[in-house]
Order: sequence, then C-alpha cells, then structure tokens
Amino acid sequence: MNKEILLSELTYKAVRSSGAGGQNVNKVSSKVVLSFDLENSRGLNFNDKTYLKAKISTKLTQEFILILNCDQDRSQFKNKTTITKRFFEIIEKGLKKPKIRRETKVPRGVKEKRIQDKKFTGSVKENRKKPDF
Repeated sequence: MNKEILLSELTYKAVRSSGAGGQNVNKVSSKVVLSFDLENSRGLNFNDKTYLKAKISTKLTQEFILILNCDQDRSQFKNKTTITKRFFEIIEKGLKKPKIRRETKVPRGVKEKRIQDKKFTGSVKENRKKPDF
C-alpha cells in the first residue's frame, strides 16, 4: 500500500451540508464527499484489492467505489482532513490480517485437579449413604 499514490487517487467534492448552522448552511459548501475507485487504484496491488473487496464489501458500491461523507465541522478543510484520516483507517483496518488461532492443550495439572475434584465429590456422595454392615 502506497499512501502517496492513494492520496493522489482520492477525489473530493464539496457539497452543501445539512443540519444546524443557520444561514451558513445555505451559503457555504462545507460537507466533503470522498470517493475512491478501488478497482483502478495503482496504490494497491492485486492481492490487497481482492482482500479489501471481501473485507469492506458493505462500504463499496457495485463498481467497487468507496464513498465517504463528512459534515462534522463547519470548516471544509477540517472535514477534508477528517475524512482523509477516516479513509486511511478503513483501508488499514481492511488490510489487517487476523492472527491465526493456535489450539492449546489443557495442562496436565488442570486435568489432575479436575480428576481429584471429581473423586472428592464422589467420596462426599458416598459418605451420604447409610453404612452397609
């Protein structure tokens, strides 16, 4: 993954934001929409692309385009930096390979303790019976 190439492939679009802000909402385009074409990206190799398609498939369109919106701040610049940071977090999280789970053995001491506990419980139950003369 080459971050410089990925950064150059991002396309930003400023849109009028909804929500609170009064007249400012009607005048200023502070909402930022980021779009990234995963299929035609040069910053990712083939294996990374196929892995990302599987991992973040719910966030992609049918043409494998990732679209993110940000309208948290009133500043377009802050929204742009926020959405860029979020984009890289999504990509890095999607490329992270899960650890392989290794099966562990039950320690011998634990097995012996379990058997001792079973024997103790059995002896307690045995002592509840009436004695047989």
